[in-house]
Amino acid sequence: MTAPSFGLGCMGMSGMYGPADRTESIATIHAALDAGITLLDTGDFYGMGHNEALLGEALRGVPRDRYRLSVKFGAQRGPDGSWLGFDARPAAVKTALAYSLNRLGVEHIDIYRPARLDRSVPIEETVGAIADMVKAGYVREIGLSEVGPETIRRAAATHPIRDLQIEYSLLARGVEARIMPVLRELGIGMTAYGVLARGLIGGHMRAGPAAPGDWRAHSPRFQAGNVEKNLALAEVLRGLAEARGVSPAQLAIAWVAAQRGLQDVAILPLIGARTRARLTEALGAADLALTAEECAAIAAAVPAEAAAGTRYPAQAMADLDSEG
Repeated sequence: MTAPSFGLGCMGMSGMYGPADRTESIATIHAALDAGITLLDTGDFYGMGHNEALLGEALRGVPRDRYRLSVKFGAQRGPDGSWLGFDARPAAVKTALAYSLNRLGVEHIDIYRPARLDRSVPIEETVGAIADMVKAGYVREIGLSEVGPETIRRAAATHPIRDLQIEYSLLARGVEARIMPVLRELGIGMTAYGVLARGLIGGHMRAGPAAPGDWRAHSPRFQAGNVEKNLALAEVLRGLAEARGVSPAQLAIAWVAAQRGLQDVAILPLIGARTRARLTEALGAADLALTAEECAAIAAAVPAEAAAGTRYPAQAMADLDSEG
């Protein structure tokens, strides 16, 4: 297997998709590092700090130069797990960073990014506060997440931006029209999450009730009437994958990875594996090279506009600057 140009998304290890096994999660993180993955992505609000503490435990004793940490901040949550909005004021930025450094057990974070745009705070103030932390040595680079062209330009005019984290998959291609051209122009990379459409096109999902604590129970694409249509698209992908002798997950990930060259943007797909078995399967995509013609044929067979339901509930969609 070739060295993978992927990152490991750790959100699912902290209950966002239902119960996860701590021992298996840590073993998966170690397996990812052993396979050559270096970027580990988390958020301070995943499990209200659980995910960062988990990573801190997994990385104890691992040489710091073997991994990079990408951390999102700003999402506010209540004790019951409810979502309360976003806070990206400068003081909140620095406070959140202090807690993250402590939970992770590290002296610096490689890429620090607001999870969403706080519309009550100019992006220049948020980025400026992170820039202060870059100067102080607590952060190496600044990233963004789910923001649109104007915000990207304003942020980049304040401080160099490493990359934009945003959803990108066969079923979520809206980024191509408005956002990718700006990334290309400014030389900003992209970290692509949701490459399997949160499991819809991974080849392992069936219609039915979500596990306790799985937030997908509230996602429009997983609602009755929508999930059946989306799983039908997944079956089309399964047929294409079987013709290539690969799994649907491998084909979907390889399609996103191939867009690096086709879109001329440095795209790093995040693999959201919670187990070593799913990680091993996903890493098989590293050996699958797709031509431009093959990518176009896959995109035509699994059209994004055919996906039923929005990628987030209505209120969450309204909070996305990237959708504006």
